Amino acid sequence: MRIHSTSSISPLLHALVQTAVSAPNCPILQPSYGTPILGTGWTARLIAQGLDDPRDNYLNKFNLSTNHIPKFGEALLTHLWLNHGIAISNDGKTIYASSSESVYSWAYDAAAVSVSGTNRTLITGMSNDDHTTRTLLMSQKEPGTLVVCRGSNSNIDIEAESLDSGHSQIKTFNLNNLTSGSTPYNFTTEGTLLGWGLRNSVGIAEEPLTGGIYSVENSADDIDRNGVDIHENNPGEEMNYHGSLASSIEWKGNNYGYPNCFALWNTSIPDLGDLITGSQFTMDPNSTLNDTTCSSERIPPRLTFQAHMAPLDIIFTPDGSSAYISFHGSWYFPFLS
Repeated sequence: MRIHSTSSISPLLHALVQTAVSAPNCPILQPSYGTPILGTGWTARLIAQGLDDPRDNYLNKFNLSTNHIPKFGEALLTHLWLNHGIAISNDGKTIYASSSESVYSWAYDAAAVSVSGTNRTLITGMSNDDHTTRTLLMSQKEPGTLVVCRGSNSNIDIEAESLDSGHSQIKTFNLNNLTSGSTPYNFTTEGTLLGWGLRNSVGIAEEPLTGGIYSVENSADDIDRNGVDIHENNPGEEMNYHGSLASSIEWKGNNYGYPNCFALWNTSIPDLGDLITGSQFTMDPNSTLNDTTCSSERIPPRLTFQAHMAPLDIIFTPDGSSAYISFHGSWYFPFLS
């Protein structure tokens, strides 16, 4: 994976910017595809191309007023083991990136748009198969606190039933406590648990006013209900709430259901009972694990989306009045894309 510098407006490949915003330093690129369909008051502009499987992006706010305009597509780091997460420290002097196993840091010069030649390993112990991306979020409300998302080991990862596995969890790590001689944090055994039972929370964001942490989750495939295949329209994808890092003791460590409980999207399932869209249900109810268990002992999503739409990111507006969620679209059913 490479970490590229793009523009001071946004490193989104297909940036959506309000018409009142201009980007005079961005080159004019002509897309080879049709014009996207946009809402009123929005325009689309291609600002980077020629990238191989880009996974994440970050707005570098620290060099907006400098005279250095980096070359579009300029690679800051090139490492095959980097695969997804990117964040920048609160003071803009450190850049963080992740592999499936670890989180690393480099000294960062925002004015020169350059990084140090050596890196430091901050968090390790995250190896597993299937969902190997590790989304990163640096809190703006609790400076120095890095939020790390780790997904499941398989579609239905039974190991995720155990906290000791470290699978399907979101944790926070206080980087202020690390000294030059500190050993890396171990994800599985250290850090503060923000939530578990979260199959694959690829997108995560901090609401700018209250500091509330929200994540968007890609739910399971190929599920049934009492032996009846319901996978085409269930389970729903999720947006979950995890409280704020400063004052969310009542939220920290909650279980959000996976791999036993899922959010219902389509209500055409066997033994529906009182379930509605957004309710938590289990695939094979029994006396010890059933829909009542899911309702009373697991945290339901704040929003439930159509099955298989694959939400990948969530971003709040600066005033916290709106959130934007991007969806990959279904690999299962192209017509849902």
